[in-house]
Amino acid sequence: MTYALVAGVLFGLYFSLVGIGLNLVFGVMRIVNLAHGDILMLGAFIALGVVGVAGIDPLFAVPLAFVVFVLAGVLLYWVLVPRLQGSANPEMLSIILFFGLSQVIEAVTTIFAGTSERSIQSRLLGTVFTTIKVKWFGGKAGGAGPIQIFGQGFPAPWVIAAITSLIAIGLVYLYLYHTRLGTLTRAVMSRRDEALATGIDVDRISAAAFGIGLGIAAVAGVFAPFMFGSVTPAFGADATVTSFAIVVLGSLGNPLGTALGGVVYGLCYMLVQTYLSSWADLLPFVLLIVILLLRPSGLLGRRVRVA
Repeated sequence: MTYALVAGVLFGLYFSLVGIGLNLVFGVMRIVNLAHGDILMLGAFIALGVVGVAGIDPLFAVPLAFVVFVLAGVLLYWVLVPRLQGSANPEMLSIILFFGLSQVIEAVTTIFAGTSERSIQSRLLGTVFTTIKVKWFGGKAGGAGPIQIFGQGFPAPWVIAAITSLIAIGLVYLYLYHTRLGTLTRAVMSRRDEALATGIDVDRISAAAFGIGLGIAAVAGVFAPFMFGSVTPAFGADATVTSFAIVVLGSLGNPLGTALGGVVYGLCYMLVQTYLSSWADLLPFVLLIVILLLRPSGLLGRRVRVA
């Protein structure tokens, strides 16, 4: 039980990273990005490419993936989203558009990368882990075994991914609550029409949020091969479903609520994996049904749209 609970928290922090970008995009633009999981998948393949092409450690893919997809997200916003916002039903059209984009990304990736499962290892990850083990947990230098937490051993990637997720959540908090851009972003999230009426450049704010959301998703994707063992081009579809379960569990339109949703999901995920492994694939759907029936506004109960 102790192992499942601690592992659930570690995975939960990672799942928070998986979902926070999706919730940021929805909160600002009210569009449903069904290609979110495919961005994670592309982030994973950037890590694979860094190893296979450049021959350097996959952890160097973290800043690369973030920068590449922030820029790609800003470009994609200006190409697609203003046309959606001008339509009568942007949410429905966004579902159709981004579902099509998801299929295109998966098909193109399959053509170039094939369908085989791919995994990677990180020497730098082991070095960072050993340093943490020695300095923070009193381990012995040179020991590459699992890190001991409450007497249980956990793989290095889980710990590093959880730490990275905490840092990312902290940076999102600073961005939203301690920068001018973040203040404007929250204004757009609260009432887009009123923000536009007060002279805020809503498109510029939305483009930045869209880029940051995709960048965070790509960073989460870099850690996917470590957390799940391997990835394929079809990984994106399952990642999208999981992301939506996490977002709805926390609260739609509240990016920081995703942190709570991720931890709750992670705990449920590891408990089910430990005691009812045959049901693990059903977990996202079960949680979605339960939360929509019992608390449609999510655990934090924040309403994001007024009819």
